[in-house]
Formats: sequence, C-alpha cells, structure tokens
Amino acid sequence: MIEGYLGRETVFAGGSLRLHVSTDARGFRVDFYRLGEETTLVGSSDWRPGAAAAAPPHPDGDPTHASPAVDWNWPEYTFPVPSFWRPGIYLACLVAEGTDLAAVAPERRLRSVSGPEREFFIVRSSNPGSVSRILYKKSTFTRHAYNRSDHRQRVRASSLYENTVYVDSPPTGPRGHKVSMRRPGGITDLGYWDAPFIAWLERNGYVVEYCGDLDLHREPGLLDNYRLLLSVGHDEYWSEAMRSHVESFVANGGNVAFLSANTCWWRVHLTDDDTAFVADTERPVGPDRPVGPATDLWWAPVPHGVGRPENTLTGVSFRNGGMWPGDWPGDRPRPGFTVQHADHWVYQGTGLKDGSGGGEPDVFAAGVPLIGYECDGAAFRYDADGVARATGEDGTPESFLILGIALLEPASQEEPRLRPGRWTVEPRERRIDSPRAATMGIRTANGTVFTAATTDWPRVVGKGQDPVVARITRNVLDRLGSGGSG
Repeated sequence: MIEGYLGRETVFAGGSLRLHVSTDARGFRVDFYRLGEETTLVGSSDWRPGAAAAAPPHPDGDPTHASPAVDWNWPEYTFPVPSFWRPGIYLACLVAEGTDLAAVAPERRLRSVSGPEREFFIVRSSNPGSVSRILYKKSTFTRHAYNRSDHRQRVRASSLYENTVYVDSPPTGPRGHKVSMRRPGGITDLGYWDAPFIAWLERNGYVVEYCGDLDLHREPGLLDNYRLLLSVGHDEYWSEAMRSHVESFVANGGNVAFLSANTCWWRVHLTDDDTAFVADTERPVGPDRPVGPATDLWWAPVPHGVGRPENTLTGVSFRNGGMWPGDWPGDRPRPGFTVQHADHWVYQGTGLKDGSGGGEPDVFAAGVPLIGYECDGAAFRYDADGVARATGEDGTPESFLILGIALLEPASQEEPRLRPGRWTVEPRERRIDSPRAATMGIRTANGTVFTAATTDWPRVVGKGQDPVVARITRNVLDRLGSGGSG
C-alpha cells in the first residue's frame, strides 16, 4: 500500500516539490505527468527508500476514522522541478517497489486521471504573466473540504462533511470545522472538471497559467500580471483575502469568468501556517435544534453569516439555484439555457435568436448535462416583454445582464427537479419569491465578470457535448483574455 500528499500544492518551475509518502514497500518512485491535450509522462524520479506511517486518530475514538484536522506528518521527500517544465497541472503518481511495472506503464497507469496513489500539483511560471495573461485558478480549498482521505484499501470517511472535527478557539482563533491540507486522498474532482477542460483549452490553442486558492489568498499582487481569471467547476470555499483580491482586480479593470457554480458559498480561515483552514458551517447542537448557525455563510446577515452576498461579485448565488439530490454527479433534468439578448457579443457566431422578432426564443444545450450538478442564479422578474431581469434585491448588481436562463422549478409534481440551493441552513431571504433558475450572465464595472452559473460548464466544453457552449467559451476567452471588456 502507498499513499501521499503534497506539502504545498504549487511550485515554481525550477523549484522543489515536497511530497509526503507512506508505504509498506521497501522503496518507491514517482512518475510525473502533465495534464494537457494528452496526459503526458514528463519524467520519473529515482527509487527512494519507503517508510510506513500511521494516520492520526480521530477525536471521536472510532478506529476506522482518521483526523481530518491535523497535519498527518508523514515522511517528506524532495523532488526537483525542472525549469523547462511548462506552467500547468501535473500529477505525481506513486509506484511502490515490487509492483508489476508492466501494469503501471504510462499507457496503462493513467486510464483516467482520477484515482488513489496519486496527487496533483501546480507548476507556476517563474515570471508570472510572461506565458499567458489568462490565469486558471484550481479550486484547491474546495477539494480539501471534500477530501475523505480514503484509499481503495482503507475507507476513512473523514472530511469537512463526514466525521468532522469542530474547534472552538476564540478570541485567538476562528471557530468552526477544521481540515488540514496535509493529508492523503488521491484525485477525484480534477478528473471530472479540470482535466477535460484543460485538454480542450490546449487543443484549441489557448495557453494559460495556473495557480491554486492559497496563491490567490497569500499574494495581493498576483492578479496584476493577468487580464482574465478563470474559476472552473466547483469553487465553493473562499477566504476573505481571496475575495478582496478578486474584487480589487475587477475594480481596476480585470476580468473574471466564473465557469463554475456554488461559487464563494463558504468563507474559510487559514490556520497552522496556511496548511489548514476552519469554516463555521452547519453543525449538530442537540436534538431540539439539530443544526447550529453557520457564521461563515457568505450571504447570510451578521451574526448568522458574513453579510457579504457572493453575488455582489459573481452576479449569482447558489441560494437562488439548486443541486441534483441524487448520487453525484448523477443524471438530472437537462433543460438547457433559454436565450436572452442574442445580439450580445457572448453569442457571436452562434446563430441563436432570442424571440425578439417574434416566435419562441432558442434554447441551447437542451438534452445535455449542463445545468448542475450544482447551479447558481440571480433573483429576477420578467418585464413586459417576457425578458428576465435581475432585481438586485439579493445583492446581484442591477447591471447584471441575464443572457441565458434555465428554470429549475418543475411545471408539475411528476417532473424531476433540482433541489433548492442550500444544505440545511436558511435557503435565502424570505422576501425573495422569484423562481429558482440558473442564470448565465455578465456585468461590467471597470472589469467584466461573466458567469456560466453551473458547475458542469467546463465538463460539457471539454467533452465536446455542445457546440454553442464551446463557442460562448471561446468568445469569453478571446474577448476578456486579450484585454477587452463587456
């Protein structure tokens, strides 16, 4: 058995990667791959002596669990990162001595990106912005929140969601559920959202640079080197610093494309020299009140939340959208987006119509698994012409232009539906009564913010499942990534 995790998930080309490994084999090596148009083997390490290490016990005393809240402190190994490695997301695949090497040859080992016995890391350009003015942000905090530290031979089921560890440390520290970013877990979300989209980017000639959430959190000037920031897939957990840096970027003329959803739903507080974080999400408090307040919910008013609705930045919120209640990612309704404002540059080259000349508006991506697995929306009203317009009552800037809308509420009880966008907290302001919908849209305030309003947008693009979704993505990258705005 072999497992591992990174000391830090990002490294500059020419730097050193620190990998923590536990194995019962006498030795191991690491095969390195780069995600791109193909997943390419770029090198292998020498053989290193192996050492076994235990998982830290869970405070609940259950021997089948492991603590998600502490550094697992496994043996550390250092590997050089060549200066000629291109910016990108790379895989470190662990090969234990005694393994049938023919069975783990490159063409067999990576039948898919996801799996145990591997971790991903990000190689950043040593001169940020010199390779590309588009920065792809991998949502690493969300990855750690959901990481259960499982292995095919050992299920630990310990994360921010299962068998949690709650810390209560004011006034010196934050209160909430805690997870360490120094524990194993293999690769899950990267293979679902990121790998297909990165392959599509490179097939279509788009060169981008990469960072993780911690980079954006720690470096106030990071975005100064770029024209466009990409948020991809499931981007749920944000720190105060991350959000402030992005808001300043937009205020100063920078552009953001949220090809994501459930975006900026929970606030996190970095601890332990930025190797762990705490988020005050829902928690059991007793039989009479099974769920306690969640003070790190971005939109909810103080003292029951942060009081800074995420849609003041993104234009949309999960509380106005929904999620598929079955197994992830699951099958689900596939309504597609109904077109509005078809003359907008986002729709250039699609040939779509919005019904303004008479007749019904076009719908794109109907029958395609685009809406969900989670999706976001803006509170809206239909005007006299039947056009959905943001009301602003939920924090969405009134300048937010709804370009596509997918109603989530069924016309009858027999129709499948997406669950309202919440967990067990208050779903949204009681005064808001607009229908729940995914609302693709755009706003400009010095910089431009585009939102796809659904987690699976990059997957549909990467899998080539809808030409309109791909064309809209190209329009956004071409215009906002080259210095243009809305």
